[in-house]
Amino acid sequence: MTREGFTLAQAFACATNGIRIASRERNFRIELCFLLLCVVLGFVFAISPVEWALCFVCFGLVLGGEALNTAIEAVVDLVSPGYHELAGIAKDCAAGATYLFALSALAVGIIIFAPKILLMIGISL
Repeated sequence: MTREGFTLAQAFACATNGIRIASRERNFRIELCFLLLCVVLGFVFAISPVEWALCFVCFGLVLGGEALNTAIEAVVDLVSPGYHELAGIAKDCAAGATYLFALSALAVGIIIFAPKILLMIGISL
């Protein structure tokens, strides 16, 4: 059966399986730890709804980027099992995209949490 013939439930099952597969990756698990830290800090500092929204957008971009990186690596490995310079470029660029998402998320986290942490330890800006 082609994917076009899948029911909505089957499509969601495939998507869930993709997340499960991506979650086996070391970097995905590390990013989940940072997500958990961010959520804990969000509750500790009672961040605003807008700050929560920014955090969740970052969560989606970083984890989604990691899942896409995993997919690209799998396809590249399928079509180019041996070393090929173009395969390396594709993999490096996919990893670089995830890295850019993560750096942006880090910047958002610093903007949201650094002032609150500094204030908590007695340093005002």
